[in-house]
Amino acid sequence: MKYDYIIAGSGCSGLSLLYKIYQTTELQDKSILVIDKDQKNKNDRTWCYWEQKLGPFESIVHSKWNKLEFITDSFQKKQALESYTYKMIRGIDFYNFVLDYIKKFKKVNFIFEEIIEINSYKDCCFIKTNKNTYEGKYVFNSTPIFNPKINKQNSLLQHFNGWVIETKKKSFDSKIGRLMDFNITQEDGATFMYVLPISDKEALVEYTLFSPDVLKKEKYTLALTRYIKEVLEIDDYTIKHKESGIIPMSLAKFKGNPKKNIFNIGTAGGYTKASTGYTFQFIQKNISKIVDKLKVDKYPKIPITFGEKVNQWFDKTLLDVLINRKMSGKDVFCKLFKNNKLETILAFLSNESNFSMKLSIMKSLPIIPFFISGIKQLK
Repeated sequence: MKYDYIIAGSGCSGLSLLYKIYQTTELQDKSILVIDKDQKNKNDRTWCYWEQKLGPFESIVHSKWNKLEFITDSFQKKQALESYTYKMIRGIDFYNFVLDYIKKFKKVNFIFEEIIEINSYKDCCFIKTNKNTYEGKYVFNSTPIFNPKINKQNSLLQHFNGWVIETKKKSFDSKIGRLMDFNITQEDGATFMYVLPISDKEALVEYTLFSPDVLKKEKYTLALTRYIKEVLEIDDYTIKHKESGIIPMSLAKFKGNPKKNIFNIGTAGGYTKASTGYTFQFIQKNISKIVDKLKVDKYPKIPITFGEKVNQWFDKTLLDVLINRKMSGKDVFCKLFKNNKLETILAFLSNESNFSMKLSIMKSLPIIPFFISGIKQLK
């Protein structure tokens, strides 16, 4: 059987594409095969993002905040958001939401096999697994098969370890999300804590680093334990959930269309913001562009606009400064948050900033290191 579309990988980008396709009337008769080595039946991650309006996944938003804070040893900023709302979705809720929705469509199949090869010939493409070979008109790939070489010269790793903790007494202000707390040791790279209260007795506490290497497991545990005890001043708590992950922050070029009829999506397609690792909303924006092409039967390659090239230049300039240690990550983010409104920073990080916002961001950072890196990224 030849499928209309094959989706390689059933993570956030694969399931987002599947959901968007079957939400589109013109595409609801398409045959789709989803291939992944694992079923999505575990709460393996949490996605946080911000948006100005109610989004397509509003019904599964686990918690949200309209006030955020940034903390360092020299200052603290706490601000209400004007147009954005900061939101959290749990992985298991997202998986269940999409999988429940697509049950009513009969032309979608899931196969749990390990993908070995993705290739194309003439007007068809195929995926070879450890058991079979499958053909389709288009393949949408979120696996690392076509990823560029990631190394310490062109990339940092954003690695994190987080706990959802529950306390017996009221310990959190559930209306305020702690976006970054840099008031901890920076010996391993740009390092901060992230505290998102779900209620006055429950919160996600996450230890995050931007560095060339990951740490030993016990170091994450020690940092979280110490922060909860010494900074949050909590002694009695239960760990309800643990999560960890590694996200590449890279200057390397991720190809959107590596071969004819094959399209990379998610991190594989360059949807991860190079300077911060944020991915969830960039997936939704790019998936929508793909589906807009599919529903009018156009080749779903998405051209990069001039505005997007400018945003990529900003990203790569900032990342080059961090990779080459022209400034510490703590110093960069402290200057950004000290000299800009939180709303301006969120707009910049989501590629939604206007010219005056971009100018404000540029003026808040030292000229020399960013000018040198900026020129370098134009080459």
